Amino acid sequence: MKSVKNYIQENKQRFIDELVELLKIPSISADSSYKNYVLKTAEAVKLNLEKAGCEHVEICKTKGYPIVYGEKILNKNLPTILVYGHYDVQPPDPLDLWNSPPFEPVIKNTETHPEGAIFARGASDDKGQVFMHIKAMEFMTSTNQLPCNVKFMIEGEEEVGSKNLEAFVKENQERLTNDVILISDTGMISKDTPSITTGIRGLSYVEVEVTGPNRDLHSGLYGGAVANPINILSKMIASLHDENNQITIPGFYDKVEELSKEERTEMAKAPFSLEAYQKALDIETVYGETGYSTNERNAIRPTLDVNGIWGGYIGEGAKTVIPSKAYAKISMRLVPNQDWEEITKLFKSHFESIAPKGVKVEVKPHHGGNGYVTPLNSIGYQAASKAYLETFGKLPIPQRSGGSIPIVALFEKELKSKTILMGFGLDSDAIHSPNEHFGIWNYLMGIETIPYFYKYFTELSK
Repeated sequence: MKSVKNYIQENKQRFIDELVELLKIPSISADSSYKNYVLKTAEAVKLNLEKAGCEHVEICKTKGYPIVYGEKILNKNLPTILVYGHYDVQPPDPLDLWNSPPFEPVIKNTETHPEGAIFARGASDDKGQVFMHIKAMEFMTSTNQLPCNVKFMIEGEEEVGSKNLEAFVKENQERLTNDVILISDTGMISKDTPSITTGIRGLSYVEVEVTGPNRDLHSGLYGGAVANPINILSKMIASLHDENNQITIPGFYDKVEELSKEERTEMAKAPFSLEAYQKALDIETVYGETGYSTNERNAIRPTLDVNGIWGGYIGEGAKTVIPSKAYAKISMRLVPNQDWEEITKLFKSHFESIAPKGVKVEVKPHHGGNGYVTPLNSIGYQAASKAYLETFGKLPIPQRSGGSIPIVALFEKELKSKTILMGFGLDSDAIHSPNEHFGIWNYLMGIETIPYFYKYFTELSK
């Protein structure tokens, strides 16, 4: 690809400055008080797509936050790449754990990123990675090196379950027709070891509510005589795993894909230091399902985790009450063949069945999606592999991820397209956590690599 390195070097500071401006906007989709900021971000994405050379760019309304669509159609006989990403971000809480304000981006050198990293909410997930595609598009159009058609679909509700994306996709199937879908919302093993995410887990997210007495009670007058919802909820949650850390919901594992010994051996070839992993997390040892390695537990095995639990008095000082209610948010990461709606029903049925008399239980499903596996013999994977070889000087390792991108399975169902996950983030980027960041080297390397995917995908499609 002619002059991509030079183009990046000449525009490096501008590329960084433009991303910083986007990161300043607190596009928190989970909190309605930030609605105007989310909409402002959509406008900013639209403007940047137009500057990058896209045509027919528009902000498409949904029942929630809008989807930004843009395209550049050179010739209908050429392949078409659909780029998907999201401009919304996770809430930054807890704010007191950030070393700098989450929406006041700063660039700092770190042990992992001696060349600098941008610290801000959304830096890696997913504004920084979306912006790589926009800048790669700018390079290809401004140097007349765009080899195929391209479409962009950037949404604003990914962090709250992409509630309105399915309806948009179904209503715009002809408009979204493509030969491959390209997403950068994942990571790679390390800066020295590029990798392509070939599998992602599905997700079922629920909220549970346990109700005891009709009001908060004095713990001295009623303690020991009335069921305490927090005590009950804690016991119910504890019972969801057995002594081998397997999930106890009947039928939960019925459709779990069991990888062969050969496949597990291939997975184990990926470089991994258990000592470094524990040190990075400041933990004494790892924890999980018996019989599986750490990388297997967080990639090819299903999980159930409590994401939040609350009830009663949690303010300063003491208040001796038996609460009327207790709550928890629970997520289940699922592997291919597990249907998220079926798993949600199994959870609801089981959780209600284990509630003792004296309390009432309500399970509220939030959102979910199914897992996905990319075939290694597809044109898309081969093109991505050649692109990494071109810029990193080595072939990428295929790697399954523990994360979930529910819309990938939706895309295959509705658009009949395979998805390629070319992520440039690192595990240390602290996505969804305080002090999220994205290495400048990674950001620029993404801009350099993406045009080669276009080049090789077009060549291999002939």
